[in-house]
Formats: sequence, structure tokens, C-alpha cells
Amino acid sequence: MPDETVILRRYNTELEARMDALVLEANGIPARVLADTAGGAYPSLALLSPVRLLVRVEDAELAREILE
Repeated sequence: MPDETVILRRYNTELEARMDALVLEANGIPARVLADTAGGAYPSLALLSPVRLLVRVEDAELAREILE
């Protein structure tokens, strides 16, 4: 995802973020999930540093509409 990105949403679990990313990608919007959970070994770390869903700036408005 080389274009400029924006944080679309924050989540408490990586699973929730990945599900939304799949929905966006199925609708043609590239999405990226960033999680500081030690590669999934410590999912509770998401409570300290929320999991983030990123999309390109130009896709943000449509992405929000799709997820609502």
C-alpha cells in the first residue's frame, strides 16, 4: 500500500479488524491491519495499543460507508 494512508478505525481485537479488512477488499478497497500483538502471540496487547485498520486516503469515505 504505497499511497498515503489513513487510520479508518481502531479495534480491541485483531480478528475484528481483519474481518472489516476482508469486507473492504471484497469491495475493491485495499486495506491493511496493523497490530502490536507480537505476531498474535499476545492478543491482549491490543488493549494497550489498539489494532488499526488503514486504507488509502482517497478510499476512506467509501470505506466508512461500506463498514456502516
